[in-house]
Amino acid sequence: MNILTHLLAKSTQQPPQIKKSRRGIEIKSPAEIEIMRQAGKIVATVLHEISERIEPGMTTRDLDEYAEKRIREMGATPSFKGYHGFPASICASVNTQVVHGIPSKKKICTGDVVKIDTGAYYQGFHGDSCITIAVGEVSGEAAKLIQAAQTALYQGIEQVKAGNSLLDIAGAIEDYVKSQGFSVVENFTGHGVGRNLHEEPAVFNFRTKSLPNVRLEAGMTLAIEPILNAGSKFTRTLPDRWTVETVDNSLSAQFEHTVLVTAKGYEILTDRSNL
Repeated sequence: MNILTHLLAKSTQQPPQIKKSRRGIEIKSPAEIEIMRQAGKIVATVLHEISERIEPGMTTRDLDEYAEKRIREMGATPSFKGYHGFPASICASVNTQVVHGIPSKKKICTGDVVKIDTGAYYQGFHGDSCITIAVGEVSGEAAKLIQAAQTALYQGIEQVKAGNSLLDIAGAIEDYVKSQGFSVVENFTGHGVGRNLHEEPAVFNFRTKSLPNVRLEAGMTLAIEPILNAGSKFTRTLPDRWTVETVDNSLSAQFEHTVLVTAKGYEILTDRSNL
């Protein structure tokens, strides 16, 4: 789940005894990392199952009910439900909706581009991940956008290792997205994740002078989540105060993983490849 950059500090509350980097970013212990692996596996399982179940005629509310049931069956609670008043366990953003779509009774149709973002809170820690699903046969533009969003995520992840910086992640994502002819949404970012759903640091998907050159350290856990629009990067928020859509009605796609920084590289805690 993305966050508006200026809200990040307000959403982060940590006990003083937690180990932190020199910039105040939490460093997870081996025991905490193992719990986060389990939280990530729960999220990955739910998203994998949704990707297998989704079909035309279903509603995003159907998917939300299924996700909540499965999260609870695996011993966790939904991270999103009730978070700042959000009413559901998943964000379900369809086609021109960018982020934070509220699940509804509207039926999913062939050709839809459906973004499902969810999180699980397990034994005191959160996992957070998002996928974009092509429902049936989609347009060529939609297929290219979805593939580009997924590749952009992995371009960013490949920069994750101790000693690299957040700017390395941002630059890799931005350069790739521009090469594909799409735009990066700039008013929502990735973030640290752990005891809180949203922690420091903000993980930008583009270069900006406002981004501190934070060096990555082993034990940091980051939610990396590029959002790509087929048209303009600009967005607007609907009257429900949650759903964000593109200003020009262009399609949008997003992928997200919770990633652990290691001494030699990274570990994807929400990996679905072995499910």
